[in-house]
Amino acid sequence: MTNTQNPFAHPVEPAAESPSEQGQGNPHPVNPLRGVTIGLDIGGTKTHGVRFEDGHPVADDSAGSSNVQNVSRDQAARNLAELFGRIGGGHVDRVYAGSGGIDTDEDAAALAALIQPLVPEALITVVHDSRLLLAAGRAGTGVAVIAGTGSAAWGRNADGGEARAGGWGYLLGDEGSGYWLGREAVRHSLRRMNQGLPIDQLTAALLRSCGLDHPNKLIALFHSPDTGRRFWAQQARHVVEAAAAGHQDSAVLLDQAGRDLAALAGQVLGQLKIDGPVILGGGLGMNVAPLQESFRRNLAAAGIMDVRVLGQEPVFGVLQLLAEPA
Repeated sequence: MTNTQNPFAHPVEPAAESPSEQGQGNPHPVNPLRGVTIGLDIGGTKTHGVRFEDGHPVADDSAGSSNVQNVSRDQAARNLAELFGRIGGGHVDRVYAGSGGIDTDEDAAALAALIQPLVPEALITVVHDSRLLLAAGRAGTGVAVIAGTGSAAWGRNADGGEARAGGWGYLLGDEGSGYWLGREAVRHSLRRMNQGLPIDQLTAALLRSCGLDHPNKLIALFHSPDTGRRFWAQQARHVVEAAAAGHQDSAVLLDQAGRDLAALAGQVLGQLKIDGPVILGGGLGMNVAPLQESFRRNLAAAGIMDVRVLGQEPVFGVLQLLAEPA
């Protein structure tokens, strides 16, 4: 159902409003890009941060993931502290963070609570990371599709209506994501083992990466607490490499990933009654050509022709979001 409220944006008021936010009594509107802004794009593998001063990027760095769906809360706090130690020094007026898993006010408040001690005077806004992607594509309306560690689609139409598909997490969905590809590589290897087929190119690469000598050992490793969503998402590279080397089953998996991601986009387009643009981002979406081709082909079959691959990192969408009317 289209939601005319934004379910992903949750401004969190700071302990004390900064002078630049107050405007110091200036009767003219405050330039939303004025001052110091820290933009964050929090993915399943890393946290990408950029320090903007008066709208200009002056520092760009990354640390480990601070998404509590992927790491513990303590680890997330440590990774944020590491990143802010490099780009967050001195006065900061505002932090604009996009992250997966921001589905409720409580989710946003929990992330903001991790950030606030690092910048106690800053205004903090937390949004779903798909909002950053659409903005980074310089599109005010349309659909953003993330294909990274996880997957999700989010969009907005000219009337302000918003809709979403996917983004339920790896246990419920994440079709077409890095985790999905990694899991499917494991399933492929186990299926061949059960059928008495020899170890193929994809299975061999997966076993080497996991330090195993037999496909049967993948079962215990997959369920081990020593591996998790990020570990298996990283195994997606073996599918990509095997497909590039001519491995047909891997090519089929990439084609299916593109088809599933196109279906997410199509669902949101239908809910919003728009025909684009559709912007594909995330580590897989921005870098894996066969997946992009499948994504475009499946959307074209549904009559959707305005399909773009994101050309810059999503965190730079923070500038457009700040400049949008409140």
